[in-house]
Amino acid sequence: MLDTLDRMTSHENTQTMKPATAAKKLGVYLEATPAEFQEGVVSRSELAALQAEPPEWLRELRRTGPHPRPVVAAKLGVSISGLARGGVTDALTTDEIEALKADSPEWLRKERATQAEVRKETARIKDLKDKKAEQ
Repeated sequence: MLDTLDRMTSHENTQTMKPATAAKKLGVYLEATPAEFQEGVVSRSELAALQAEPPEWLRELRRTGPHPRPVVAAKLGVSISGLARGGVTDALTTDEIEALKADSPEWLRKERATQAEVRKETARIKDLKDKKAEQ
């Protein structure tokens, strides 16, 4: 009886997450993951194992996509809002991202410039705070 209770208690303490949360933490597009991943739940230990030693499907997804919007935005050097303003609302493959970079449409150049300004302003504010903290 005590052995059964111990197993139940340890099972109850195992934290799990929905596949969408796990996919987000892994930086992959949920709809492109295998069906068994999409239909199950992922424990924290399973997530850690996937991060430490990614299976081939995960390595391939990270390499070729399709990638979720946060990853697409990072690869293009723009914000997620910038993607939306540019009309990019779906996941893109690595090849599609590279083609966008090569074409360098006006909206992408504009959003990259905006993002560069945001980073510059963020750095300026951080420097001000750091100098103020030193005084």
